[in-house]
Amino acid sequence: MAGTAGESCPISPVIDLLFARWTADVLWVLDQDGGRVRFGQLQRRLPAITPKVLSHTLRQLERNGLVGRTRHPGVPPRVEYATTPLAGTLVPVFDALSDWTRAHLGEVLSAQARYDADESASASTSAHPLPKPSGGPPSGVPVSE
Repeated sequence: MAGTAGESCPISPVIDLLFARWTADVLWVLDQDGGRVRFGQLQRRLPAITPKVLSHTLRQLERNGLVGRTRHPGVPPRVEYATTPLAGTLVPVFDALSDWTRAHLGEVLSAQARYDADESASASTSAHPLPKPSGGPPSGVPVSE
């Protein structure tokens, strides 16, 4: 992670690409299913994502070369999605992040709990607490009638 001062982080474009909301989730599901997946199957596996957002995410992944789309003619037409060989090169990256998460998530959660407790304690023992709103305008502010 070493670099010279003023140099931007060399992985920023990839982080933006891979860790946009839902991108990693969609890639993970496609990789775990190991084959072609229809839109409805993806929607069932990721119920918190709206169809509109799922569609947008799939288009972005296709644009970036990470997902391929196969359209089968018929009524109605059938569309299947699958990861590309380029996306396959990300498997070790996701595996490393998964391993890191298993090894260190507990530490992160503990740090968050300590921080939140310290912040809560600081707020309750502050020497100058914020005034409570009175319901009216602050003093000295003219009231128009």
